[in-house]
Amino acid sequence: MNNTDIVVQYCFPDNNSSCRKEVRTGSSYILLFIVLSCISVCTVFLNLLVIISISHFKQLHTPTNLIILSLAVADLLVGMFVMPMNIIQLIDSCWYFGKVMCSLYPLIAFSSMAASLCSLVFISIDQYIAVSDPLLYSTRVTVCKTSVFLILGWSLCLFYISVYLYFNDHLLQSQISPSCYGECVVFFKQSLQIVDLVISFITPCCIIIVLYSLIFIVARHQAKAVRAVKNGDSHKHEAKVLNSSQTKAAKKIGIVVCVFLACWIPFFLCSLSPESLTSVSVVWTVFGWLTLMNSTVNPLIYAIFYSWFRASAKYILTCRIFESSSSWAKLLPDSF
Repeated sequence: MNNTDIVVQYCFPDNNSSCRKEVRTGSSYILLFIVLSCISVCTVFLNLLVIISISHFKQLHTPTNLIILSLAVADLLVGMFVMPMNIIQLIDSCWYFGKVMCSLYPLIAFSSMAASLCSLVFISIDQYIAVSDPLLYSTRVTVCKTSVFLILGWSLCLFYISVYLYFNDHLLQSQISPSCYGECVVFFKQSLQIVDLVISFITPCCIIIVLYSLIFIVARHQAKAVRAVKNGDSHKHEAKVLNSSQTKAAKKIGIVVCVFLACWIPFFLCSLSPESLTSVSVVWTVFGWLTLMNSTVNPLIYAIFYSWFRASAKYILTCRIFESSSSWAKLLPDSF
């Protein structure tokens, strides 16, 4: 991209204190706009499929799927609200939405991303309980208990982000003092970034990695137990099915962990650099989009590994969801 791609104008020509507008009109920017717009649309579409599937079909009303629903809602907010706002600011540097939205935008953006991370932690905890203690799972983990924990998780995320933005002087309208009219920039204090790194990244990372490691250990022990079973073909078959189920669960969590780390590590590493502590820096923008794309990849993981999602998607896309009693349809019960 060269300097000829940038045409300097003003955000609000009738206002003397208006910011200068950088309209990026080069072919590379147009291509970037198209690609990012497609990512945003795909994020909304895929997560809507997950939300409609779990909400509509009675068979999918389980504690695990309730956590997946929470994750899909958070990812939907990212695709529907956060991504379009980022695209607008990439193509046009001006902020046209006023001070109210300037304070609300980072609150909604960071809260939805934090809720997405929180949901990933809950999924890891749920899978660990399911693998380590399958016989008591149905009594220890219920829809009611899961709902309570999800509500608490979202509330804590909203509270934490509110406090974080307040101390970064960007929560209240009175705290926002743009250098010119049409600007909305969030500046991050380095001391708070280190605290945020521990709370928002290192802690959930450690929880997910530790739980995944425990799941892997349990799966290995169960694999040894399968090889030790020698009392009848039926018992061998049941043990083999159990081992296969645990191995698949471990692989799913492993992929989720790898995707999570790949998307979030660059963002939090660059946040430690003083040069990147502004929401308009190029490095922050690139790695920020990498974290946003985690919301696109999550439903793709379901599409690849969860047969119920593929079955429900067919119901929705073929409009069979509008048939009477479609909510009671059996979506490949052998996949659970």
